Amino acid sequence: MNKLRIGDLFAGVGGLSQGFISKGFEVEFAIEYDSNIAKSYKLNHPSTSVYDEDIQNINFKELKSKHKNIDVIVGGPPCQGFSQKGKRLSINDERNFLFKRFIDAVAIFKPKYFVLENVPNILTTEKGFFKEQIIKGFEELGYKVNSKVLNASDFGIPQNRRRAFFIGSLNGELLDFPTPKEKRTTIKEAIYDLPFINSGEGDDFYHYHKPSVSDYQKKLRKNSKGIYNHISTNHSKLALERLALIPKGKGKEVLPEQHKTKSIYSGTWSRLLEDDIASTITTRFDTPSSGLFTHPILNRCLTVREAARIQSFSDKFIFYGTKTNQMKQVGNAVPPMLAAEIANVILKNIKK
Repeated sequence: MNKLRIGDLFAGVGGLSQGFISKGFEVEFAIEYDSNIAKSYKLNHPSTSVYDEDIQNINFKELKSKHKNIDVIVGGPPCQGFSQKGKRLSINDERNFLFKRFIDAVAIFKPKYFVLENVPNILTTEKGFFKEQIIKGFEELGYKVNSKVLNASDFGIPQNRRRAFFIGSLNGELLDFPTPKEKRTTIKEAIYDLPFINSGEGDDFYHYHKPSVSDYQKKLRKNSKGIYNHISTNHSKLALERLALIPKGKGKEVLPEQHKTKSIYSGTWSRLLEDDIASTITTRFDTPSSGLFTHPILNRCLTVREAARIQSFSDKFIFYGTKTNQMKQVGNAVPPMLAAEIANVILKNIKK
């Protein structure tokens, strides 16, 4: 069988791409608006044509003349307008209609399959208005469409990350979603083989000094020369003082009155539990006041590599650019191992 080819719209750093690559697909082209993230994508996918342009300005007919025979179109249109955080404007928020560009691309390329990813709220906002619009748009093009919310933790990823997926097929068959796995992966199994560094410490590269002790570590270390992006944020004196007061397994509930903060996000100033999974990794996982991002036993937040592990990125995947941009790359990505499960569903359908 020839290599199956995908086009990745709204690619980010390539979480969806990575999942499909791991199942033998080839990424023909990717579109990513943020030029810094697009640069990181390109360095990790040197054989892919990367367009760092606003998707609103892309002429899909011209794009198709350069990239024919695309088997699957994938992508996650920006979802700030559906997000739990911040002000939601839903129907009045133009960001919520970028899925129409995804439908436009599918109309031009006519791939055999597509995978559209977004936040769970896309299925329920405005009494299901967006869900209906998306399904109707694809059905008018001849696709059978299925939608569902999947949680990354059900597929061996150590993170409570719920995402909505739409899968469409042009062969008249409604595709099922992957079946959850029995085994869960814990934080300990995901990151405890990485060097135990303190706040403000770290290096661009480490050789592996500890053996891998879990299947998850073995899988993500495969074919990597070592550990990249493992540098800890230099926390303030006050933050370090506060973190030192929080024992393993505890959170802000143990802090004395003078250290209590008004932070509104759940999990702030609380330690991740080593035998449990993480909360959703966002783009500010270096800050104890942004959410549940404090290391289970060290007085610091997660490094980019630790967050990438929790997101299921391979150790050989390197994040480039400023620390802030690297965190955005990791926090906004679809976990590659979850994308791989969806790629598998498509593969099985093709083989059948």
